[in-house]
Amino acid sequence: MRKYSLLYILPLLILNACADAPANTTADVKPSAFCLNDELKKSTTLYPVKLLPVTEQITLSGKIEYNENDLVAFRSLLDGIVEKVNFELGDYVKKGQVLITVKSNQVLELYQQMNVNANQVDLLQKQVQTKKELLADGMISAPEVVEMEHELINAKNELERTRKTLQMFKAGSDGNYQIIAPKDGYIIQKSVSPGQTITDDSEALFSISNLNQVWAMVNIYANNLKFVKTGDRVRVRTIAYPDVMYNGTIDKIYNVFDDNEHVLKARVVLENKNLNLLPGLAADIIINKGASSGTAYAIPSEAKIFYNNKNYVVIYKNDCDLDIRKVTIVAQNEEHIYVKETFAENEQVIVKNGLILFEQLNH
Repeated sequence: MRKYSLLYILPLLILNACADAPANTTADVKPSAFCLNDELKKSTTLYPVKLLPVTEQITLSGKIEYNENDLVAFRSLLDGIVEKVNFELGDYVKKGQVLITVKSNQVLELYQQMNVNANQVDLLQKQVQTKKELLADGMISAPEVVEMEHELINAKNELERTRKTLQMFKAGSDGNYQIIAPKDGYIIQKSVSPGQTITDDSEALFSISNLNQVWAMVNIYANNLKFVKTGDRVRVRTIAYPDVMYNGTIDKIYNVFDDNEHVLKARVVLENKNLNLLPGLAADIIINKGASSGTAYAIPSEAKIFYNNKNYVVIYKNDCDLDIRKVTIVAQNEEHIYVKETFAENEQVIVKNGLILFEQLNH
């Protein structure tokens, strides 16, 4: 009988012991003492927590395109056969640089015409001189001299026009003419090769753009039209460099729906000094929808640490006063998360190296 009593009592004692143990509501995180050393502090970024209006954003799709106001597409005004091409697609060229050499019968014809015009001028100059002598002797009237002088002027103008045409084309008496770069920039389109026959109605032989400015063309669907207007400040990121943001402004909304994509297009002009914004890249365009009536403490999105299905931040007060704090997100956008918790004035959150410090404090 005593044996059965002990077997009965032992489980009860165990259950009572478990019941008396204090509940650990933060068992998933166990902060421990830790000091931030000088080496780690050099690469650690802090951010003072701020009470800000909750701002919502929308992210629209788009694509980087050439600045059409800066693009030059070159078509030849003379017929001929391409003898030499001095560039490749993507090359940077300087204004005045010889890009293409073309053999053209039209150049030979222009030289022949120039010689004819020069002979005509010489002949008319002699005739004018003769007429003036006859006028002095009273053998002809003044109008005859004036008429001959007008013919001379017209012949000189025609000769000058032909000379300038040949100069414009950098043409030589051998029938070759040169196509030069009209501006500094990158060759962004090339449709010419040696041996090719070109005419004045051929497609553009090449196109040049300096790429210092590009356009981000934004796709606006009907349900987002109310959030987008000219003058809005936006941020743009590309698929090639997702961590780099470019600031710009919507400077034009094309008030016609695109037939193919069924969207309204908007344009953002972006500075492209490092040339990372390559035309053709897909892009995200982030636009603020406007501030709501509410406010909340804002923390940079990269400071958030997701652990054990909860969100945390590392709080910094001084190098040896670091703490892990669970946060409840009430809203978020590309830059910030907005949290329900409150913070003291001297509290900052760790942005860079937050995860490293979280692991140190939580082991």
